[in-house]
Amino acid sequence: MTKITFRERLKTGKPILGDGAMGTMLHHESHADTHACFDAMNVDDPEMVVSVHKSYIAAGSDLIETNTFGANRIKLAAAGRGQNVELYNRRAVELARLAIAESDRHDIYIVGSVGPLGVGIHPYGRISQDEAREVYHEQLNTLIGAGVDAIQFETFNEHRELLLAIEIARDISATIPIIAQTTFSHEKLTYAGYPPARVANDLYKSGADVIGVNCGSGPSGLAEVLRQMHHAIPDAVYSVMPNAGFPEVVGGRILFPATAEYFADYAHTFIGIGATILGGCCGTTPAHIQAMRGAIDNPPVDYADIQVGEALTEEEEVAQDLPTELSDRLDMGLFTVTVEMAPPRSYRTEKLLRSARLLRDAGTDFINVADTPAARMKMSAWAVAHLLQSQVGIETVLHFPTRGRNMLRVQGDLLASHALGLRNLFVVMGDPTRIGDYPEASDAFDIPPSKLIGVIKHGMNQGEDMAGNSIGKPTNFTVGCALNMAADDIDREIRVLKKKLASGADFALGQAIFEPERIQRFHERYEELESKPFDLPVLLAVMPLYSLKQARFLHNEVPGIIIPDTIFERIADAGDDAAQEGVRIAQELLDQMQGMIQGAYIIPSFGKYELAAEVVAYIKKTDKTPV
Repeated sequence: MTKITFRERLKTGKPILGDGAMGTMLHHESHADTHACFDAMNVDDPEMVVSVHKSYIAAGSDLIETNTFGANRIKLAAAGRGQNVELYNRRAVELARLAIAESDRHDIYIVGSVGPLGVGIHPYGRISQDEAREVYHEQLNTLIGAGVDAIQFETFNEHRELLLAIEIARDISATIPIIAQTTFSHEKLTYAGYPPARVANDLYKSGADVIGVNCGSGPSGLAEVLRQMHHAIPDAVYSVMPNAGFPEVVGGRILFPATAEYFADYAHTFIGIGATILGGCCGTTPAHIQAMRGAIDNPPVDYADIQVGEALTEEEEVAQDLPTELSDRLDMGLFTVTVEMAPPRSYRTEKLLRSARLLRDAGTDFINVADTPAARMKMSAWAVAHLLQSQVGIETVLHFPTRGRNMLRVQGDLLASHALGLRNLFVVMGDPTRIGDYPEASDAFDIPPSKLIGVIKHGMNQGEDMAGNSIGKPTNFTVGCALNMAADDIDREIRVLKKKLASGADFALGQAIFEPERIQRFHERYEELESKPFDLPVLLAVMPLYSLKQARFLHNEVPGIIIPDTIFERIADAGDDAAQEGVRIAQELLDQMQGMIQGAYIIPSFGKYELAAEVVAYIKKTDKTPV
């Protein structure tokens, strides 16, 4: 059979069978300690490495991994072999190529196996980003230079490290195919607390050719993770390589219980979920791969009929303790882009999810989910936010109005939101019911926004409710407040803002401004009154104007919004091109606001999310970080 390129093979959509565990086989065959430096066997015992490769080829593998999972300078140095990085990696590729040459199959692909460094990277570990880059570059440069068909990153339980490794591989070669696999805990979270949907989103955006999951647990657990990843990013190409169940030590050896027949059954399940590359990780042997080969070659009538397991529980989908991505971005001073989405007036969410994926792919960092905007009946905002996080893989900011909620309802809703992983809140008064669908509905509330911020930050985030009773484990909310930097009475706006700051507000969503000089005046007045610079991160509302009629409505009927004559003239002169002119105006305003705000809070007109996506793409292209 003529061997086509690996990327061409992926495009066929036909299942690709990988190999199984290398370390397990070398451990059993050599009787070496489980902590031995198996990468060194590329030089110390090359015949054994070739033998393992040949056994997987004979079992039916379409690709084999080089014996280089731990062949980076840091891991090799721990075994006293840190100076031999190039030797071990180059020799590993030669051994894989030799195994193929000695077989009767020449359509096998060689993928360079690369694992994590084994040490934390700053700010979470002891080595710097530059040191990590140097270590990865050394190994990847050797593997790519030796002619592997693809690079396979595997067993990364910190997907931010994986993103760094992918970036370095792309710097070395823009064309090398990349398989990027993450490992999840039994709770279906990465070490840093990220769920499968979020990881899939980030890996897909990184440009990896294949994304997926390996190690961590057996086929059942990985099937659930794979399903969550595929649900979030259905267009991605996926790989899955489970362990042979949970290991046990018998007679000094590590044994895995999952049988080859069990793996054969799950081969059908994995393909039914959407996997293209299948293989095995710890504990799997040529017998497991041979069984999977038989299953792939004898598919069921319809993969859609395969049951793929129960849905993950909400508790498995959330990370309760670590800062949110929004909190991290605010702390690092990164320019942040969020787009507001209104819940539908129906229980159907297909259109909403499609629009969210459009915004995510354009580069949106977060989605703001409005709660009953303009007091109109809509689906509950917390339900929409949960769907976006679990099915689209994008973090949300939940609008949390105090209007219409008494103290019991407020606290109960906060606990429910946290349980669902909704930990970014925008606390606001909310629109009065008299302007909406049900003008006679109760408008009562027990607590204003500034006080509620304090309840969350100084109460619930400390493990107590409003009455001082314990709620058990503290919550970990990031909380935003409202701000109008163009208010007619700036001094009053600053007095109100000071209460919100004292309560612990982490950021502000600012009212839309069409005259950037007003932001500068706010900064100057704040410093005059407070004798210090204004440093609260502000994500300023940006409203891409859609028509002259809309611009007039905003100017005349929405308190706090002032649109200058020059903008009215541009929209009017644009005629049928008014919407695109509105996008251009929004882009220009953001350029003029550079350095005065830390992000954009884009509010689309009439659900025109494609226009918002254009603004997002412009921001990401022009790179407004740092502020």
